[in-house]
Amino acid sequence: MLPSGARDGLRDRCYKFGLAIIELTNALPSKRSAWVIGDQIVRSATSIGANVIEARASSSRLEYKKYFEIALKSANETEYWLHLLKDAKLAESSRIDVLIAEVNQLCKMLGASVIKLKRKPNL
Repeated sequence: MLPSGARDGLRDRCYKFGLAIIELTNALPSKRSAWVIGDQIVRSATSIGANVIEARASSSRLEYKKYFEIALKSANETEYWLHLLKDAKLAESSRIDVLIAEVNQLCKMLGASVIKLKRKPNL
């Protein structure tokens, strides 16, 4: 498992990212397309942190790794939705760019964790 400090840092970043996504979607225009994408992005972005939290209660190393893999998939999905919002011009590009950069960092952190967990032998 990750050292406590690293895990807590990741957890906090995921939480803050989820809040930033909620703030973004609350500012989207009242269009059907924005509502649909907003719904999807809130689900995927908040799923990142939720799965990191769930990993802490895992009953096995395999289950712990699986939650991190799901969090990584949610982060990748969130990046897709952010690019779609940007390219559809439903939100300010500079605001979305900051969120894309953060989700890319989360992907790197989660990916590194998954790789590390796959390399360690089961205890």
